Amino acid sequence: MITETQKTPADLDRTGAEINSILQVILAEKRTAMAMLRTGIAVMVLPMSVISFLVATSRFYDILHVDYLIFPLLTITVLLVVLSVYLILRAILQLHYYDRSLRQLKSKHPHLIEILD
Repeated sequence: MITETQKTPADLDRTGAEINSILQVILAEKRTAMAMLRTGIAVMVLPMSVISFLVATSRFYDILHVDYLIFPLLTITVLLVVLSVYLILRAILQLHYYDRSLRQLKSKHPHLIEILD
């Protein structure tokens, strides 16, 4: 008779498979967070390049004569900066969360240390 404290080899295999699936999900979510970070950085580049283009060509126009174009452009630029900051901060927070989850998983299952480090 097997008590609750004794585990059969099938139970050990199942827990190993469960740990493996949990590990794969955490690492997949971490990759997704890194993709979100890359997207946030790419979105940040667009407003910076538009502003640098406007500064570089500012001697060819007078801002007072093109204010009907500049204000909507600057509004869109500010919105893109806000979006990129949101994406970057969210990705960083998620990365910290998944790193913490991986550390907890490694502390519960020491054999994962050699795999993950």
